[in-house]
Amino acid sequence: MAEIKAPVFPESVADGTIVEWHVTEGQQVNRDDLLAEIETDKVVLEVVAPDNGVVTKIIKQVDDTVLSDELIAEFEAGATSSADAPATDKEDSSAPTEAPKQEGYGDLPGRPPAPHIDEKDHKDQSPAVRKAAKESGVDPKDVEGSGRGGRVTKADMASPTIKADSSIKTDSGKPVAESVGERSESRVPMTRLRKTVANRLLAASQETAMLTTFNEVNMKPLMDMRSKYKDQFEKRHGTRLGFMSLFVKAATEALKRFPAVNASLDGDDIVYHGYYDIGVAVSSNRGLVVPVLRDTDQMSMADVEAKIREFGGKAQEGKLGLDDMTGGTFTISNGGVFGSLMSTPILNPPQTAILGMLAINDRPMAVNGEVKILPMMYLALSYDHRMIDGKEAVQFLVTIKELVEDPTMLLLDL
Repeated sequence: MAEIKAPVFPESVADGTIVEWHVTEGQQVNRDDLLAEIETDKVVLEVVAPDNGVVTKIIKQVDDTVLSDELIAEFEAGATSSADAPATDKEDSSAPTEAPKQEGYGDLPGRPPAPHIDEKDHKDQSPAVRKAAKESGVDPKDVEGSGRGGRVTKADMASPTIKADSSIKTDSGKPVAESVGERSESRVPMTRLRKTVANRLLAASQETAMLTTFNEVNMKPLMDMRSKYKDQFEKRHGTRLGFMSLFVKAATEALKRFPAVNASLDGDDIVYHGYYDIGVAVSSNRGLVVPVLRDTDQMSMADVEAKIREFGGKAQEGKLGLDDMTGGTFTISNGGVFGSLMSTPILNPPQTAILGMLAINDRPMAVNGEVKILPMMYLALSYDHRMIDGKEAVQFLVTIKELVEDPTMLLLDL
């Protein structure tokens, strides 16, 4: 008999929550088959089968909290499941259980009753999906699935998209949303990642003396350089040339000149970091994540572009690991890709500064006594005033502005 344990978490992660079991007790699995998913404060970790065999006992259920390297299931290598007595027989023989009424759905006047969910019809769904179905009263058969082969996931149940031919109807045959005048509501628990992000942002606003300084940068030199060399760059390095790589290199140079911006606070101590690990905020289906570029002073622009593209792909697939997001001495957030013209980024403690890149817009600018239309971008630097003086923050942001407006300064180390 072998033990299936939770992964070993790093020191920064205290525990995790089992969000989904992909197998049931007595199920036959092959080596490296996905058994369970554990959500931590930062990423979702996968637990896979160590060998061919049978999952004999599931110890930790969905929504249970697990510690690092804690036993979650028992496994028998080389065993086979019994075809005559499948693990689901016991469940199939039990009487169906009525789904509980949900506040704001089936127990208010004028609202249709919550549909009955019979788990016998959903043995192929994961326990997390069946649990969400019972809580919400939404039948997984009526939900558009985003998983492999159209499989309904827990995320689909959290924000369900009802199929056009859905069986969720009122007595008159119309969809529920229409029968209540498009005033339907749904209540779902926050994911562990969303709760962690919310708590960290709230702590950052309450526990730091956060201040933001703004500047604007003329993007025309950078855009001209990109247009001129993007084809050669992609042919030579196998990755596209974007704006982020130059901002990362410019920020790295500015961090060298202003060490306080690259430092962090630990109680009453100031920790000056002799390395440059820059986090890049990435939007994913699970929320905002911040993977970290390590030793950016030793990376080329091609290295930065390739790594950011890799992080973006991992984020969308939910494959970012704990090592990808641990640490970081400075963060860059590019809200401009979503059209944000002006915003104030919030610190990512224990870091003491974060750079916000905003949208590029053509604006009339005075140049040598003449009005010219130039592609301008606002930059925002939020910083902890306990650690960084206003003079340092302004000079840091001006340094980035100068390096971006004249990229040759980076090449010539000026």
